[in-house]
Amino acid sequence: QVQLVESGGGLVQPGGSLRLSCAASGSIFNINGMGWYRQAPGKQRELVASINSGGNTNYADSVKGRFTISRDNGKYTVNLQMNSLKPEDTAVYYCNAAIATAAWDSGMDYWGKGTLVTVSS
Repeated sequence: QVQLVESGGGLVQPGGSLRLSCAASGSIFNINGMGWYRQAPGKQRELVASINSGGNTNYADSVKGRFTISRDNGKYTVNLQMNSLKPEDTAVYYCNAAIATAAWDSGMDYWGKGTLVTVSS
């Protein structure tokens, strides 16, 4: 069984920084894409940033230049460094990973339970 556990959320003032981390554990053969999504109250879940196994990254326009995604393939972790935070960044942030549990497994998406980020003065 595979689990994703996020950490690092909290309350921060506008202009501040937070670092989110996500660790995958369990029966893991390979992890392909990893990413962070967020869902603000009353809004749909949206992609914030993603990174593939080769290190190529993709960002939502709203966070480009402020957020940086990184991963450690050996430790099955993905991080999101968030700088210059704005009130509109307030949301529950979810970790996502495409994980194969065996060589024959084409993989499936797994999700963490989410961590709340609140940007407010």
